[in-house]
Amino acid sequence: MEATATQAAGPGDPAQAARRRWMSVLAKAQLTELEGAWEQLPEKPDYAWLRAPEVGMVMVRARSGGTGGQFNLGQMTVTRCALRLGSGAAGLGYVQGRSKRHAELAAVFDALMQDEERRPDLEDGVIGPLEEAQGQRRGTRSRKANATKVNFFTLVRGENA
Repeated sequence: MEATATQAAGPGDPAQAARRRWMSVLAKAQLTELEGAWEQLPEKPDYAWLRAPEVGMVMVRARSGGTGGQFNLGQMTVTRCALRLGSGAAGLGYVQGRSKRHAELAAVFDALMQDEERRPDLEDGVIGPLEEAQGQRRGTRSRKANATKVNFFTLVRGENA
């Protein structure tokens, strides 16, 4: 019995890790960035919906202190879709919020990235620049947060000595 690619890919599979990375980059990208990348594509692929974009909710779980027991923090809106390119590659898009177009573009680029011949160009022209922009935004947010950081301290009172 022959194993399919999905069955053969384990948690440590490099191909699965690479796809997880680019899907994360696409999901965190701004819609305007994805629209720009779409417009720069020399050939826009035809695709058919497997699951049209739909908006829903997911439960967000957290841990107190990062190590404690899990608890339900609250719900978050997400949009998801699935499509198949004319070449047969299937793409998935899961994004935070209600942007159906963002989910659509993320799914298209996910499917395109699965083509071994197109991947290097897309990595250099789309995924790399998106990842760099996200790093810059993260750095800006971190600097803003650090600028407003307040350090609290307690003075030792003399009578407690």
